[in-house]
Amino acid sequence: MSNLELAPSEDVCGGRLAVAERPVEEFLYGREVVLGTRGMVVTRTLPNRDRRMVGAWCFIDHYGPEDTAMRVPPHPHTGLQTVSWLVDGEILHRDSLGSLQPVRPGQLNLMTAGRAIAHSEESPAGRAPTLHGVQLWVALPEPDRDVAAHFEHHPDLPVVSHTGVSVTVIMGSLDGVGSPAQSYSPLIGAQVALDAGAVTDLPLRPDFEHAALVLFGQVDVAGSRLDPGPLLYLGSGRSDLRLAAGPPSRLLLVGGAPFDEQIVMWWNFVGRSHEEIVRFREEWMSGRRFGEVKGYAGDPLPAPPMPTTPLKPRGRVPRTETGVD
Repeated sequence: MSNLELAPSEDVCGGRLAVAERPVEEFLYGREVVLGTRGMVVTRTLPNRDRRMVGAWCFIDHYGPEDTAMRVPPHPHTGLQTVSWLVDGEILHRDSLGSLQPVRPGQLNLMTAGRAIAHSEESPAGRAPTLHGVQLWVALPEPDRDVAAHFEHHPDLPVVSHTGVSVTVIMGSLDGVGSPAQSYSPLIGAQVALDAGAVTDLPLRPDFEHAALVLFGQVDVAGSRLDPGPLLYLGSGRSDLRLAAGPPSRLLLVGGAPFDEQIVMWWNFVGRSHEEIVRFREEWMSGRRFGEVKGYAGDPLPAPPMPTTPLKPRGRVPRTETGVD
C-alpha cells in the first residue's frame, strides 16, 4: 500500500532538530486518507505535522479492521523500504522483479525499492472477510538509497515471550533477538501482543527514539492511556518501556537512531531534492526506470501533478540543546 492521494504534499523530513533527546509522551493524531480503486480508508500518522519521522521510519498507515477489499494498482517507489504487516486478512503482492507473494498475519513482506521498483497490492480471491493491518516505510540512508531493488518474505519471525506477553521482532533487534529482515539503519519494529491485564517492561536502546501505535485493545504506555488511532511519540533516552494492557491488546513499537539526513518525500518517492522527485515522476510517466508489474488486471497508477512550490532539504542539522524544533 502506498500514498495514492491526488494532491500529495511535498515533505522535508529528517534531521536532528525534530528529535526529542529526552523521554516525552506526545500524541500524534493521524488523518484519514482514501486509498485504491475501492476507496479503502486508512489513518496516516506519519508523516505528521508535529513529527515527520521516528528513526528511519517515515510513513505509517493503519487500516481496518473492516470488511473490505484492497486493490492498489501498480505504482513506483524509490529510496525506501515498504513493510507490510497484517493483523487479519491476506494481501497479494506483485512487483516489477517478478515477485508474486501473499502475506498473512504474523508474516513480513519487505520490499526494498532502492533505485527503483514498481508493485501492486490487492486482496486475493477467496479472501477472509476482515482486513486489518499496517503499512510502514523506512527511508534508506544516502549510501544505500540506490541499492538494487529486492524483495523478502519472512513467514517466521523471532518471538520473545513472557507471561501474558508475546513480542514479534519484525525489523531490527529487541531484547537480544534479531529479525532476519535486512535493514540499512539501526532500528526496531516489533508487535507486542498482551493478554488482558498483562504488564511488561520492554528493554529499549536509550540512543533510539521510539513511538507506539495500538492496533486493537487499550494499553497504558509509560503511564499514558493509548487507544487505537494516535501514534504516541516517546522521544529518546529510555532504557525500558512499561506496557500494561486493559483488555487483550496488540501494539506496534517502532524506533531507531535519529535519521540525520534531510529527505524530500512526495507521493511514493523518497529523494534528496525537488528536482530529483521531478525526475522520478517523469521517468515513471514515460515508462522508464521502474519496470513492469505483470499479472495485475488493470492499468498502472498515473502520478499526480507536482506541487508548484519546490521544497529543498537543508542537509544535516546539528543537534540543539533541547533537540526539539
